[in-house]
Amino acid sequence: MRTIYLDCQMGAAGDMLTAALIELLPEPGKMIERLNGLGIPGVHFEMEPSVKCGIKGTHISVTVHGEEEDEHMHEHHHGHEHHHHHSGLADIEHIVSGHLDLPEKVKKDVLSVFGLIAEAESHVHGVPVTDIHFHEVGTMDAVADITAVCLIMNELAADEVIASPIHVGSGQVKCAHGILPVPAPATAYLLQDIPSYSGNINGELCTPTGAALLKHFVTRFGNMPVMRTSAIGYGMGRKDFEAANCVRAMIGETAQLTDTITDLSCNVDDMTAEAIGFAMDRLYDGGALEVFTVPVGMKKCRPGTLIHVFCKPQDEERIVELIFKHTTTIGIRKASMNRFVMDRHIETVDTEFGPIRRKASTGYGTSRSKYEHDDLARIAAEQGLSLAEVINKIC
Repeated sequence: MRTIYLDCQMGAAGDMLTAALIELLPEPGKMIERLNGLGIPGVHFEMEPSVKCGIKGTHISVTVHGEEEDEHMHEHHHGHEHHHHHSGLADIEHIVSGHLDLPEKVKKDVLSVFGLIAEAESHVHGVPVTDIHFHEVGTMDAVADITAVCLIMNELAADEVIASPIHVGSGQVKCAHGILPVPAPATAYLLQDIPSYSGNINGELCTPTGAALLKHFVTRFGNMPVMRTSAIGYGMGRKDFEAANCVRAMIGETAQLTDTITDLSCNVDDMTAEAIGFAMDRLYDGGALEVFTVPVGMKKCRPGTLIHVFCKPQDEERIVELIFKHTTTIGIRKASMNRFVMDRHIETVDTEFGPIRRKASTGYGTSRSKYEHDDLARIAAEQGLSLAEVINKIC
């Protein structure tokens, strides 16, 4: 199973996670170009080599209109403030959903992470989520960090993400509201039910953005599993401590040959084919691994449709909500099952038509690859060719 392991012995922040994960990609520079091409208002990404305690890694510099935030300060500019330089969740959703050229799944991931942060700030400040506002420069910096991590995670396409217990640091941290204990209240709220610990290092090691990203993406927390690593990344923070201030990310294949998935199913007899098709698209957008239908006979000899949705166990609640929202069923069955999976990753191939994505799969003595249909269809439409002609030309 394709697995990412995140070593958070020095906590986690958005820029450190971005830098660690981008080093796992075969061509990090192309991801930086893609991030800079998204059009996040005023934002510019830059990769910088960084050495901590003799270890070479990457620092990601994010500037907003040429200005770089003080480290982690944007994390604490959330609060119950009303000013034209502050943005709410609706403004962020407008930027992400309306202006950024991102896959739908990545947009949903970005907004889910922001939702976690807003929920934490709402709890800490005792105000409704709708009254939580974000400082303008800090907002774009956070949008940059969160978007980068979500996009890279989508590109890496891991089956499982595991993280070590989170080192939060100790002491106090300055923020817009004053001096707060470490971990900051929003971070502490986000880390509920997640293994975390303090230590001898005086400083804030885990930020709200880092905590929210881990909460959203990590499948489970614990020790590094038995795995054959294929790439290792070091994402460096700006500050220097007695220990190397970095997040280490590893990607590889775990020794586990199976994983567990959930099968959610229901029967409907009062939906049109078009309505079922629309529901299937929404389920895929919501993270479903597979959706398929089977024609069935139902009570009173009515023809009906059996809808099966496969998803990861951690996505069950969201998928159940989507099934109830987009179908007419009033009951859903649940079954857990194991599956054998091949190691899968997306690679980019240069062709006469430009770069095309290809999914490569290996395992159990077999290797195969397949070009992404969306890329083939786009080229076929642009060139006035059939799909078969495009495939023949690039193979």
